[in-house]
Amino acid sequence: MTDLTGNGPLSRFRVLDLTRVRAGPTAVRQLADWGADVIKLEAPPAPNEGEGMGGPRHGPDFQNIHRNKRGMTLNLKSEDGMAVFRRLVAEVDVVVENYRPDVKHRLGIDYESLKTINPGLVYASISGFGQDGPYVGRPGFDQIAQGMGGLMSITGVPGEGPMRVGIPVADLTAGIFCAQGILIALLEREVSGQGQWVQSSLLQAQIAMLDFQAARWLLAEDVPQQAGNNHPTSIPTGVFKTADGFINIAASGAAMYTRLVEVLGDRELATDPRFADGAARSENRDAVNARIEAVTVTKSSDEWVEILNEAGVPSGPIYDIDQVFADPQVRHLGIAQPVEHAVLGPQKVVGQAVELSRTPSAIRMATPELGEHTDEILGSLGLAPEEIKSMRDSGAI
Repeated sequence: MTDLTGNGPLSRFRVLDLTRVRAGPTAVRQLADWGADVIKLEAPPAPNEGEGMGGPRHGPDFQNIHRNKRGMTLNLKSEDGMAVFRRLVAEVDVVVENYRPDVKHRLGIDYESLKTINPGLVYASISGFGQDGPYVGRPGFDQIAQGMGGLMSITGVPGEGPMRVGIPVADLTAGIFCAQGILIALLEREVSGQGQWVQSSLLQAQIAMLDFQAARWLLAEDVPQQAGNNHPTSIPTGVFKTADGFINIAASGAAMYTRLVEVLGDRELATDPRFADGAARSENRDAVNARIEAVTVTKSSDEWVEILNEAGVPSGPIYDIDQVFADPQVRHLGIAQPVEHAVLGPQKVVGQAVELSRTPSAIRMATPELGEHTDEILGSLGLAPEEIKSMRDSGAI
């Protein structure tokens, strides 16, 4: 039998993964990377089936998001498939799904149905807009949530219209919040002995990620606007041109601003009434930024990053993605994790962003091939080889 659980801190938990695309798989990845025994359920291959959402199986995206799982095919629309599914549900701790809200009810795999099989089951759902309400029937996509959640209204250059951010932030954070909810439910189960239904949505996650920008409206009725590369409230913080590119500088607050002025050697940044304090600099942000950039263009990005950090002024380069993974600090952190794929050979995937001193995450196995562990899992349920063959012949697996 494939040993995927090892000794990770979540190795005692078993998870059925019904998810696809990104938000759901992100949630499950958080559990798998810390040792949970995850069974990824997928439909058996259908004739003339095109590529689904989520990209090609051997593409970077799919391989990065589904590692550390055992792969099994199962047809939930067949009687034999559902019989196996119910047997799996009886033995696992967690089921995660991100179907549209009505689909699980049609299939009979909703929380109310499954908790009769396993009262301790933690059942997690991710949707676009929630499990009920006026938008429950709408399909959910990251960019839709970015727009409805306010993010696009505060992203981009003023006057150029709304702008999406460069990652599917609503998908990713909905998945991370869902994983957090699963872990909380598992901890609570240790006291009550009961499972529960964990719910997250792209819209909720996106609004939560607005954080202080949302608080500006809720607490002060201030509607935030686009600020481009400038920080909306901490000034001067933004992107500045150098002799060979651009850098970020974050120098808000009196002490930090004073150090920046000393490094730049422009006394008018300290003496001009337009830049006298935080309020004045906020009112005259374009002017102070132009004054700073008139100096930063005289040296290279590397020079300024070194000079400014040495002086205690936060500054950093602005990398392309290849430069990110070439950076010595990134290499030191080891977030690019190696894994061996049976078909693709050596790969690297993106590791976790949190470290545990005794029980770290681990990339134990590459993304499985479709149905790679089906026979193994069915065998562990007690099915004989001839029963497995019959199920495969009938299209149940």
